[in-house]
Amino acid sequence: MRPPRYGGGVTTTEARTIAAEAARAYREAFGDRLIGAYLLGSLSYGGYSPAVSDIDLAIVLTDVRDGDPSLVSATTEALQGQSPLHRKLSVFWASLPALREGRDDGRFPAQDRLQLADHGRVLLGADVTREVARPPAADLLRESAKFAIAVLATDEVTAEFRTPRRLLADKVWFTKAVFFPVRFRYSATTESGRAATNDESLEWYLAQPEAPSKSLVRLGARVREGHPLDAAEVEPELAAGLVPLYRHYIEAELRRLREAGEPEDLVDAFEDWLKRLG
Repeated sequence: MRPPRYGGGVTTTEARTIAAEAARAYREAFGDRLIGAYLLGSLSYGGYSPAVSDIDLAIVLTDVRDGDPSLVSATTEALQGQSPLHRKLSVFWASLPALREGRDDGRFPAQDRLQLADHGRVLLGADVTREVARPPAADLLRESAKFAIAVLATDEVTAEFRTPRRLLADKVWFTKAVFFPVRFRYSATTESGRAATNDESLEWYLAQPEAPSKSLVRLGARVREGHPLDAAEVEPELAAGLVPLYRHYIEAELRRLREAGEPEDLVDAFEDWLKRLG
């Protein structure tokens, strides 16, 4: 799970070409320490959207050393600087021993480790996806909640929800703002150890009798598929549906956090977010 990135549209074939190019660049950077490189996200399980999807790549190493964060950062920045399409590249990395033990010793959040285990597709090297430990439900809950607070509960984003500007013009931000709570809600219903996809999340959400803002969610799905982001169409949908969509998510998440006995500061952060949304 990640904040949105920005860049031009790219076809599935072009996106996979860029991912393969990146995999070779990391192999050159790490040499024999690179065990394998893998597609993640919608390029691996389907539903890739040229308009809004990232190019998600995982690299697995034999071990992690002190200079590795800088090496990953430099390699990624060099790749992203090649074109607007390359800027969609998002890279996750860790050592195989850590992944086997359910740890993150690089940059590999729990939800993305679950995606690697369930949907990772080998670009080069060995297939170690079956060796990746699936994160427990408690880790997935805690990490997704912390992500939501860090990325979506800021004063800037809350103000944008109330008076949209960027949401009316940026397809990536619009679709991610709509789909984050939908995916989070659906992921809470799946059995522990299985990664949810966008399509599954959408189908589940629209089938829930009590779910609010279905018209906005349907519009988000159409925009994700290439429908134009028309401010005249989007603005009334956001005004009617965005805050109710997030209130629905936050209230459900508060119940889960309390039932799971998660730290009070995390619960308090969600309560504060709910108050600020109004």
